[in-house]
Amino acid sequence: MIKVTILLCETLSLFELGCATELFALPRPEFEDWYQTQTVTLSDNTFTGPGNTVFKCPRVVKLPDTDLLVIPSFPVNIGTIDPLLASEVLRHYEQGGRIISFCSGSFLLAALGLLNQRTAITHWRYAGQFKQRFPHITYRDDSLYWYDGKIGCSAGSAAAIDLGVAVIRDDYGYEHANAVARRLVLPAHRDGGQSQFVQTPLARTNSALAKVLDWAVKHSGPGLTVAQIANKANMTRRTFDRHFIRQFNMTPHQWLCERKLEVARQLLESTHLPIEQIAERAGFESAVTLRHNFNKYLSVSPSKYRQTFQNVKPIT
Repeated sequence: MIKVTILLCETLSLFELGCATELFALPRPEFEDWYQTQTVTLSDNTFTGPGNTVFKCPRVVKLPDTDLLVIPSFPVNIGTIDPLLASEVLRHYEQGGRIISFCSGSFLLAALGLLNQRTAITHWRYAGQFKQRFPHITYRDDSLYWYDGKIGCSAGSAAAIDLGVAVIRDDYGYEHANAVARRLVLPAHRDGGQSQFVQTPLARTNSALAKVLDWAVKHSGPGLTVAQIANKANMTRRTFDRHFIRQFNMTPHQWLCERKLEVARQLLESTHLPIEQIAERAGFESAVTLRHNFNKYLSVSPSKYRQTFQNVKPIT
């Protein structure tokens, strides 16, 4: 059982706290194994929110032993971090614990040095302030979330759910992540590389590109190539690549490879098909290519992934 602690700091953000609670604290009797979650604070245990709301949670002087620490929010204007908060969060990290933040929570991670040599994301409204305060940290304007298996942060509001579902997918696999997403009435996966909302209308070519990618997802499988997707978009391959990279900050080949990996991961979790058949169904040229991409993008072999996440009877 994975232990999770939701840590409230200074101010209350009801939506982000709600996301953390829904993702990690809601009882899910349909799963044999699930998170054990508690919510605590190291400061005042009474928080006021919008609409005359008041929230109370247990106050502690030491963070409980936990695998994953979730920071729903943090005030963006605080320059000096409370010594107890700083020492406890750093102690958790130094003992091997994971930490994810939602929205402005990345300001705390940055102030504690936990985003040094990593990628930072926060709500687009705070991007300028973040860059000014932490110019040494690599910041991504065009992403919903970023997670390296140890530290993660997300843009504001609904992107918290995207990050949370990504964590669930890594901890328990696609079946559990899909079930949580269905209960939230959300898609099971939005790429962390999708652009955040900004107050600028998308160009017509970008809208057309999004429609083509919807088509590609529906028709993904053996034989689908980047050239076919570019042709569907009525673009030359060079023009398509240029628009794609500008919009999504990745190459079309990488995007298509990730879609194939999604299919392969689901098959590895839900069937006992041989690796060769899974590679064919997912659209890879061979089992060797599948293994190469698993190790490149997921740092694990297909067989090891299957051992970790599979919980089904052999197909007949």
